[in-house]
Amino acid sequence: MNTNKSKRIFLPMLLVLSFFLISACAGTPRSQDAVPVMVSAENPVEMVNQLGGKLTDARQHQLNVLSPTWYSRAENSYLKAKNDLEKGKELSEIREYVKEAEIQLQKAKEMAKISRATLGELIEGRKKARAAGATDLGNDYVDAEEKFLSLTEAIEKDNLRYAQKNQTKVVQVFRQLEIRAIKEKTIGEVRTLIGRAERAGAKKITPESLILAQKKLNEADEFITQNPYDKDTMKKKADEALFMAKRLHSLMDQSRKIKPMEPEQIALWMEETLHKTTRKLSAPDMRDQNFEVQVENIIGSIGALQSDHDFMIAKVKSQQVQMEALNKRIDLAQKQTRRGQMEKDRLAAEKERLAAEKQFNELYTKVQKFFDSDEAEVYKQENQLVIRLKAVKFPVGQSILMPGTYMLLSKVQRAIRTFDESQVVIEGHTDSTGSDEVNEHLSQQRAEAVMEYLLANKTLPKERIMAVGYGSVRPLASNATPEGRAINRRIDVIIKPKVQAQSPS
Repeated sequence: MNTNKSKRIFLPMLLVLSFFLISACAGTPRSQDAVPVMVSAENPVEMVNQLGGKLTDARQHQLNVLSPTWYSRAENSYLKAKNDLEKGKELSEIREYVKEAEIQLQKAKEMAKISRATLGELIEGRKKARAAGATDLGNDYVDAEEKFLSLTEAIEKDNLRYAQKNQTKVVQVFRQLEIRAIKEKTIGEVRTLIGRAERAGAKKITPESLILAQKKLNEADEFITQNPYDKDTMKKKADEALFMAKRLHSLMDQSRKIKPMEPEQIALWMEETLHKTTRKLSAPDMRDQNFEVQVENIIGSIGALQSDHDFMIAKVKSQQVQMEALNKRIDLAQKQTRRGQMEKDRLAAEKERLAAEKQFNELYTKVQKFFDSDEAEVYKQENQLVIRLKAVKFPVGQSILMPGTYMLLSKVQRAIRTFDESQVVIEGHTDSTGSDEVNEHLSQQRAEAVMEYLLANKTLPKERIMAVGYGSVRPLASNATPEGRAINRRIDVIIKPKVQAQSPS
């Protein structure tokens, strides 16, 4: 049979079959029982999924503010394609929306490149102001953000002259916000904490710690006043003062606990604290030695564990290098023998696709069992796995990970490690309370906090994880009720396995 004719018959059949398979499932809402479709980019599921990944990457690179108009158009086209996919609409209609979004996203990238070249100083100033906490300054920050967007929108309209002319003014606005944020947010918080400590009797309970905290506050305040443009040192001194003020309260609480205790009770309490750590480390019980020896025992045990951990990391990396070299040799051999083996390759690809789908389902079932129902919801979204964390709670308006979340995040680590060589996206979402600018920044900070935890624990390399904050633009429920707002405040961990089988060509 003529090969070209066979292809003309086979490819349309494959496309039609894929479409009907998707249409059969598309009308059902996503749930933990939804089966992923692991196919090539010719399939609408994969096309929409890949487009979503590109938009996530674009947002992480600030295209939503460097080219707001074109990015917004691309996201709207993506949402239309996604909506049509879920409703099982025509393949041609879905493909048209995807194509439209790709064109709009490319235009956004071109505009963002011009914005970076034109507004480099302003972009850096805005970044530093946000890092200092300027997003908490209410309408003043919102006004500054609107000025910034007016310049990037002007660039989109090919009005570079306007953007260049007004950049200096807006740079100054963000610079003033940054200094004010450091003083009001950090130094202001330090003053509040020290004042509260003084009223609670710090002069008697912890006099030396009070003096040290006041000294750090005065140093930071004086430096900021005299050096308003040395922002790096300014922030460092402000952070030191805040640390000392928080430490003052911690020492006061501890001193109150110890004050009514007898000397032996204090010694037993200290011994038990050290012994808890010793048990966790499976280190020798040295309560028959003095406290200095017990501490050295703990430090030595931690050092040994760290050394073993580093050895295992190095071993895994070595194995990865060997596997990569082997894969290259296999790829080379396959390329050398590809001619004349099209049918064999097609069958091998189909076998790999089925194996990958089977493996994904097995790993998905395994990961589901890691989490209790009140901790996280685990479900499949096309060919990726989503862990929607319910039990990760942050203090109001903050992005600090509390110790109570560490056990849950350790389960997330296990889930990520279950999928070899996966790409991971940490998504932060908020409710609609507050301004869009504040919500977007807070959600980004919270997503980054989770990402930094995973990186600090060597869960995966930095190049295979990203954090993106969406603010309140992707709600799951209505923000009109407290229950709905609670649902919308979330962290989603999206695991994208590296090995995804391809449809036969």
